[in-house]
Amino acid sequence: MIGLVEPGVLAPSKVLGGLEPKEVLSYFETLANIPRGSENEEEAANWVVAFAKRLGLEAVKDSMHCVLVRKPGQHGLENAAPLILHGHLDMVCEKAEGVDFDFIKQPIELVVEGDYISAKGTSLGADNGIGVSYILALLASTDTPHPPLEAVLTAMEEKGKVGAGQFDTSQLKGKRMIDFNWITDKEILAGCSGDVTFHVDIPAHWEAVPQSHNAAFSLRVRGLHGGHCEFDIQLERANALQVLARAINDLQRVLDVRIEAPFGGAQNNAIPADADCIVTLPLAQAEQAKAIIKKLDGDLKVEYDLADTGIRLEFESTNLPSRVFADEAGKRFARITMLIPNAVIAWNTHVPDRVSVSNNIGTARPIDSGVRLASTITAALTSKKHEVLDKVRALAGMAGGGVTVEMFGLDAPEFPYRPDSALLATASRVYREVLNAEPSVEVSQCSLELGMFSRRVPVEDIISIGTELQALHSPAEKVNHTSVARVWPLVQKVVSQLG
Repeated sequence: MIGLVEPGVLAPSKVLGGLEPKEVLSYFETLANIPRGSENEEEAANWVVAFAKRLGLEAVKDSMHCVLVRKPGQHGLENAAPLILHGHLDMVCEKAEGVDFDFIKQPIELVVEGDYISAKGTSLGADNGIGVSYILALLASTDTPHPPLEAVLTAMEEKGKVGAGQFDTSQLKGKRMIDFNWITDKEILAGCSGDVTFHVDIPAHWEAVPQSHNAAFSLRVRGLHGGHCEFDIQLERANALQVLARAINDLQRVLDVRIEAPFGGAQNNAIPADADCIVTLPLAQAEQAKAIIKKLDGDLKVEYDLADTGIRLEFESTNLPSRVFADEAGKRFARITMLIPNAVIAWNTHVPDRVSVSNNIGTARPIDSGVRLASTITAALTSKKHEVLDKVRALAGMAGGGVTVEMFGLDAPEFPYRPDSALLATASRVYREVLNAEPSVEVSQCSLELGMFSRRVPVEDIISIGTELQALHSPAEKVNHTSVARVWPLVQKVVSQLG
């Protein structure tokens, strides 16, 4: 418990106090003061529970720090069918190159420039902090008519949807749900893909550094944009882990090298923007190794001249490690990481210009036995999602050496589009009335938790209402506060029409 904000009490508004709507942005600024990266949601969950109890509402928190808050209907809608409100408490923690920031201890430093709120040197947490803020504002409102509310705030959504996967849905009475985990106010989301996350464990078969290896270099991949593994996957950006593996493979092809401590990426569902590894080799081969890396660096700059203009490889002398991957294990790591299907795998034949299947190799982390890759497959069809996973399992079987593949978290199903949705009809009508525009109806390539709720509760009718967010899962993340000001009256009017 960090204790940066008193449980249930709004933080002093130091940055956003002059912006509207205050009743939403005050909660967003409070959430920014509470560290809440995936697996670190406890303080945020405790804050919400205390907040609800100060309002006299029923609130419970489970062992994974998912929160359920119940609020009775008001202003004539007391006896209407319950409405589930959904968002997720956690955020992706990314920081810009060279920024020293501790996401476990430090609050997000908000910055306002024109119409946009961003963070100083880090990701913002508008995904899904803005959505959660709408929900908190509805729970606190005394003048907005609405049916009985069941606010579900999940944990670890950004890391395999683990919280939602174990959430006790038998607590819920509602059969209709509004989700707030969408990224634009131009559309109403009415369908989405599913996803599954998996781990690939690659044993190192550790050995001592060979006696002939009297030189060590730090191999680093830097300067990449990164981004969201679903919204940005079609942009052909470089994956730092695959670039690292490619560089290691180039060295291994002609030189006697060993590797140690491959590491990279921030989270499974963020395109990795950086990666590192220690390389050892005989000093006599050092100049040749530098030439190989220099050539690859030049090739990458040409290959990614539009998608990742800042891409670069760094190769600098460092201290020898105490141990290294065995020769074959190091080669196995590079080859598997290069060969796992990554980025766009198939396009949607039913919805033009939408990705149907993709995969993102998100992180590499050390484990006792060697290294673990975490990767997320997103697909419009469950069968295609599992086809890709089976291919990775087949690759691991061919690789040998004790490589294993295991699912992690929730196997999140897709949420199919329902053209007869009553919620969609109401939201579309209100959108025209409040915003004086025609909303687009989106069926997205992204994976949200909607499919899980539609199958497990089961919720019969779901839509998602969003706000303009940009550059999610990256240090460039920002939210348009004028969009928040447009969406908040829309949210209030939609819930008031749900008799």
